[in-house]
Amino acid sequence: MNILEEANKLMEMDQVDMATKIINGHLLEATDDELYWIAEFYMNWGFLVEAEDILTQLLKKYPNESDLKLYLTDIYIEQEMDEKAIDLLNSIPIEDDSYIQALVALADLYQAQGLFEVAEQKLLQAKNRSPSEPIIDLALGELYYSFGDFKRAITFYEKASKAQVPNIPLHERLAESYANVGEYELALTYYEKTNSDNPDLLFKYGVTAYQADRRDIAIHVWEKLIEEDPYYHTAYIQLAKAYEDEELIREAYETTLRGLKLDEFNKELYFMAGSLAHKCNLDDESEKHVREAVSLDTDYKEAVLFLIELLKGMDKQADIIELIQHIQESGGDDPLYDWEIARAFNEIESYNDALNYYREAYNSLQHDSDFLREYGYFLMEEGRTGEAINVFTAYLEKEPQDDEIVEYVNRLKQM
Repeated sequence: MNILEEANKLMEMDQVDMATKIINGHLLEATDDELYWIAEFYMNWGFLVEAEDILTQLLKKYPNESDLKLYLTDIYIEQEMDEKAIDLLNSIPIEDDSYIQALVALADLYQAQGLFEVAEQKLLQAKNRSPSEPIIDLALGELYYSFGDFKRAITFYEKASKAQVPNIPLHERLAESYANVGEYELALTYYEKTNSDNPDLLFKYGVTAYQADRRDIAIHVWEKLIEEDPYYHTAYIQLAKAYEDEELIREAYETTLRGLKLDEFNKELYFMAGSLAHKCNLDDESEKHVREAVSLDTDYKEAVLFLIELLKGMDKQADIIELIQHIQESGGDDPLYDWEIARAFNEIESYNDALNYYREAYNSLQHDSDFLREYGYFLMEEGRTGEAINVFTAYLEKEPQDDEIVEYVNRLKQM
């Protein structure tokens, strides 16, 4: 139709009003075939209501035309009128050439509604009627993939991959499915076939390579990801871990610094930077990074305990006390904090403060044999023999084979 060609050209030139005016002026004299093509024109350009009106009119004249029903179904789905679409698809009889297509469309609708068993039933019904149809295999693969049945998804994706199936990233689906069932090497072979620069895909590719102990591939893929999308923050931690595993500590540390330039509120990245700086013998840098992590989350226990150990190594007992008191004032609560501050006060010979914190820690750590042993010796140094005997007795209930403490307690009792 010359009119449709002209209208399409006008639409491409963004002259929408002129295009629709030409089409509407021809509607009254159009044949049924021409009306069908006009409806298709409207659908292609997103005029769903206009297309629906024409197709509904044609369906009244040709109630057995399944093509009209399938086109109308697409319109109903676009307009989120699923029940109308389902009713129309169910009206296509079993002997119709479009029946299998209707079953697949019904399965898509039921799947979108979360009715997976009904969707599966429709697809298996289609599979029985046409066992070698790749579109059905693909639909079954997508269904099983959608609710995490990756083993069955693989079966049907593999069948579908033997045919040309448009618009579905089959290699990506197979890669993710194999990765989810622990077949990382197989997953890698499919990731290699994707040839995609999609950041999410590259990240998953790297994760799979890492799980397959192919850190060389993981490093290469994550470096490419960061080059393509520097703001893909999660990649920096993963890449740094991969470098660290390969004992490339300096590269790992520099990776965390690159990440922090773009993600300055990432406590895990600060903590990792601090840990790696310590391995590089850059303890001042390490302290700075871990303090940043703790400032972002004062109850970030792993970072707090690392910082305490770091400060111990630097003989900064006063800093440990200040740190823990600040954390506790901010609402951070852990019996290990009481134990560590007690040790710090003991180191600076502030014994009354140390005793108070040891007693506080004892309320929660009375079943920890290491704590009881240390606390017992502290009490003895403070001349609190009776309390020390009680603490050592509790310790020996947990560690009865510690002959050194058994003899020590016996001597204390004889005294």
